[in-house]
Amino acid sequence: MRQRRARLLGARAEDLAQRHLEAAGLRCLDRNIHCRGGELDLIMTDADCLVFVEVRKRSRDDYGAAAESVTASKRRRLVRAARYYLHRHGAHERPCRFDVVTIDGRGDIAWLRDAFRADE
Repeated sequence: MRQRRARLLGARAEDLAQRHLEAAGLRCLDRNIHCRGGELDLIMTDADCLVFVEVRKRSRDDYGAAAESVTASKRRRLVRAARYYLHRHGAHERPCRFDVVTIDGRGDIAWLRDAFRADE
């Protein structure tokens, strides 16, 4: 039951993030792409750039800020999943970036464009 609730809350956060980014002019290509060792929450386009978006929701601040939860190991998993996606869709030469969207317990959204690089 707890896992189902977490998935539902995650899906709601992704919906909110997607609407926020679309209002800013991005277009959603795909959601929840799974591969061995990683998952991509949102894959969007911003002009000619492919944007891999990690969505982080925190209902309480005492666990730390949502952006802090994108650790080095999480970034490695995101990069691995993005490489899988690029290979699978033949988009190797397309410019890409990694964004993070955070949502706090009040529903406030922060969008961190180009939050990290694949070579970090």
